[in-house]
Amino acid sequence: MGIPVQQIFEIGAYIAWQKLKGRKRYPLVLMLEPLFRCNLACAGCGKIDYPDKILNQRLPLEDCLSAVDECGAPVVVIAGGEPLLHKELPEIVKGAIARRKYVTVCTNALLLAKNIGRFAPNRRFNWSIHLDGDAEMHDLSVCQAGGYDRAIEAIKLAKARGFRVSINCTLFKTASPRRVAAFFDSVAGLGIDGITVSPGYAYERAPDQQHFLHRASTKALFRKIFALGRGGKAWPFFQSQLFLDFLAGNRAYACTPWGNPTRTIFGWQRPCYLLGEGYAASFHELMEETNWDSYGTGNYEKCADCMVHCGYEATAVEDAFQHPWRALGVALRGVRTKGAMAPEIPLDRQRPANYVFGRHVQQKLAEIAKAEAAAEQLPAAE
Repeated sequence: MGIPVQQIFEIGAYIAWQKLKGRKRYPLVLMLEPLFRCNLACAGCGKIDYPDKILNQRLPLEDCLSAVDECGAPVVVIAGGEPLLHKELPEIVKGAIARRKYVTVCTNALLLAKNIGRFAPNRRFNWSIHLDGDAEMHDLSVCQAGGYDRAIEAIKLAKARGFRVSINCTLFKTASPRRVAAFFDSVAGLGIDGITVSPGYAYERAPDQQHFLHRASTKALFRKIFALGRGGKAWPFFQSQLFLDFLAGNRAYACTPWGNPTRTIFGWQRPCYLLGEGYAASFHELMEETNWDSYGTGNYEKCADCMVHCGYEATAVEDAFQHPWRALGVALRGVRTKGAMAPEIPLDRQRPANYVFGRHVQQKLAEIAKAEAAAEQLPAAE
């Protein structure tokens, strides 16, 4: 279980090719966000507080596939919002697979049973179903009773239909190590293909701000969880071994946000999936004109407590490529859960937070209004 060997091999070959071309920065995963609209309103979410005119926008099929081509990353993760609300999602998935990409659709699974017939199993395709713990933990996280049970039924249905299925789990300050470990045991028992886990990121606009983890508490929590599962070896994680080691405080990694570039209805998001502090018109502009050194833990106040996979997984993969024996060591012995932790990144030189969200929203609303006005003029022009 976990990441298939063929996928590891292809990604390794892709990295080797980037090295041969002398590229310092290159993408590993395209985070494609073709809409922000969702059928849930989770307390820890920073993606759903846009005005309706923005929530009603969809990134068209052509733009989605153009982003896949422009970016060139071997993996495409389609998120949102809720991707199953996008009518062209099956065509987006098919188009990315036809380009030999590994495709993951992140979904809360509430609409999966209704739509699963529009998709076909493929070794390059994976459903990633959002589950933030057991029934009580998950339903509290998503602010909807019964969400856990519906997600479990969707997992069973998708597995019965022959799909690859993983779960993605975001943990907050209230997480109990024993309950999380028991939850991992239960979902692994369903025969899922992998688990993706991450500490929650403190979106500045999320309704619930008090339950996000700080870096010290993140490391302590994951050490306790992994200790209950043979250093994490008890569960089929759909992540690199060194990233899991990082979560437990055993690695001192810097963020590499260009490893997971994000394309949304606004454009190419700077600097990462979690922070929308500006948008580039093209992938090339994103990579070449973003001041990457001004972001990341130790550089920017908003990044101080972040340990999320979209910033640090690419760092871990790069480390594994450069030092494969490190990853092999963790795979064989499990994540270390005792002893000294790696030194923490100092925060004394980080720049203060810059709050620019409103400017982007107003600019997009102005674009929408202009397009609507132009559309209204079409009949008169004819």
